Amino acid sequence: MLNNRTAVIIGGTKGIGLDITKLFLKRNFNVVVSARKISNLNLKNKNLLKISGDFSKEISHKKLIIKTLKKYGNIDVYINNVGLSDWRPIDKVDQKFLNKMVLNNYFSAVWGCKQASKKLKPGSSIINISSIAGKRGSKNNSIYSSCKFAITGLTQSLAKELGCKGIRVNSICPVLIKTPGLIKALKNKYSPANKKIDNFLKEFTVSNSALGKLPTGNDVAELCYFLSSSNSSSITGQNINLDCGVFPQ
Repeated sequence: MLNNRTAVIIGGTKGIGLDITKLFLKRNFNVVVSARKISNLNLKNKNLLKISGDFSKEISHKKLIIKTLKKYGNIDVYINNVGLSDWRPIDKVDQKFLNKMVLNNYFSAVWGCKQASKKLKPGSSIINISSIAGKRGSKNNSIYSSCKFAITGLTQSLAKELGCKGIRVNSICPVLIKTPGLIKALKNKYSPANKKIDNFLKEFTVSNSALGKLPTGNDVAELCYFLSSSNSSSITGQNINLDCGVFPQ
């Protein structure tokens, strides 16, 4: 017997995305997890469907949704989690870097929102995983930050546009979360870590966090679950900071 709730998670095989995948499976959702290299996901569950694709391209979202509806018949929450963090000063930005950042951090969310909006039913939810970088800029981070600012506008606009269909659209803006992707990005010579990643994260926490800690991937997953539930039925168009008080608003 199939479950009656289905979550689609784009970029759900590692880091924050993997935490989201695991939580939704734990909460008895059918979960469709998607990424370029789906074979990297060593997770087995009878309610899990794995689909590979390049989700910076619209066609991949379209095919994914067709396969999901064919198997499960519905989509309750569509989570756009593809993202790529990388620091680079503006005078080092070239076309290749710009394309890579925009395709992964913005285009993927746009195409996901577009295709999901055609098939989601009233009461469903779209969640974009953004970043605190979408709320404030920082040194050597102009391209990543501007992509995340774009997610803020996308989320607010689509909430107005899709509200008449009963579809809610929100984004989550985490501060630094220690994932393999972040660690790799912080090794960049232009990052604020200056090759001392653990020291940087400790100093950042002490200097910026009101709670004396930084959030985890599971914190993001729990917020995704809440935003997908009827308990958040009056929340849409919000870009919610998940930052332990780093950037109070």
